[in-house]
Amino acid sequence: MALEPGQAARLAHTLRELREAHWSGVKLKQTDLATALSKESHVASATISSWESTNNPKSPPAARLRAYARFFATRRSLDGGPHLIPDAELTDDERKELHALEERLLGLLRGKSESRSRTFAFDDGPVTVICPALPEEAQSRLADVTDPNFSKLQQYADLDALIEMFGHLRMSNPTLDIFHRLASDAVADDLSTHVILLGGIAWNQITRRFQEAIGQVPIAQVADPDKVPSGEIFVVDGSERFYPIWEREEGSPDDLIEDVGFLARLPNPFNLKRTLTICNGVYSRGVLGAVRCLTDARVRDANEAYLADRFPSGRFAVLIRVPVVSNETLSPDLQNPQARLYEWPSDERRT
Repeated sequence: MALEPGQAARLAHTLRELREAHWSGVKLKQTDLATALSKESHVASATISSWESTNNPKSPPAARLRAYARFFATRRSLDGGPHLIPDAELTDDERKELHALEERLLGLLRGKSESRSRTFAFDDGPVTVICPALPEEAQSRLADVTDPNFSKLQQYADLDALIEMFGHLRMSNPTLDIFHRLASDAVADDLSTHVILLGGIAWNQITRRFQEAIGQVPIAQVADPDKVPSGEIFVVDGSERFYPIWEREEGSPDDLIEDVGFLARLPNPFNLKRTLTICNGVYSRGVLGAVRCLTDARVRDANEAYLADRFPSGRFAVLIRVPVVSNETLSPDLQNPQARLYEWPSDERRT
């Protein structure tokens, strides 16, 4: 049975994403992949292109997807030029990766939705990202609508997180409508979509409308001006407090070396068939870290697997460490217990 257009486009996007982003620092061309797959049965570069086309996708047969899985199961596939390593020569870890990739790709070929294992892949839309506005005193003159060079994005806070999130959503959901809104611009119809909130959970009237959903989570964000004068910290059950970490050296500016990120997925209280996702932090570094936890190709599959096993209901809230090294925000690895500061609910795990 032929795939529906949206399902075929999702498979096509996944194949292209594997080629372009599966291995950090490696940019495979379609000709490279065609060369590797042709070691067992000839395939042309134009065929690879047709399999990756989201506009007019032609889905490959199952045998080809198994070859894809074997190729991307190990970086050794690149040693001496792109090629397929015989199944019998794979290590135990490589075989586990092979089986995971096979299940994912063949599931897509059968029309199986990835939405249960991919937080930001949706079966339907629209999807609306709602963002905070920069304080007026922090906005440039280009945020003024009367300026001839006016740019709406100049009004947005957490712009790094928005660009990362919006690009990922567009690639993961090529057939869906994806919107971004300032909280002040969001209307009633936006609130009944799949909603992704970026930034603080107390920064605007729109977010307060979602208190019914986030009120069940025992995590609050509160001011602590004595210790954190320029942000709001996270508090669990009204008592346990989580702070960012600074490196302080006499005679030098303080360096933020670790922020606290907040990632939550809940039903949307305005439309229970849709979802509410929150990506937040004490500072913007934490917001970006919460986003990249599930968008960065280097960690997202492992993080998605952890969340699926830890929270089989699909509802969760986690506080995470977000490292900052040389002013670069690193993507948290949820497989590392040290990265997880707090998890809710605490009594849920797949058996």
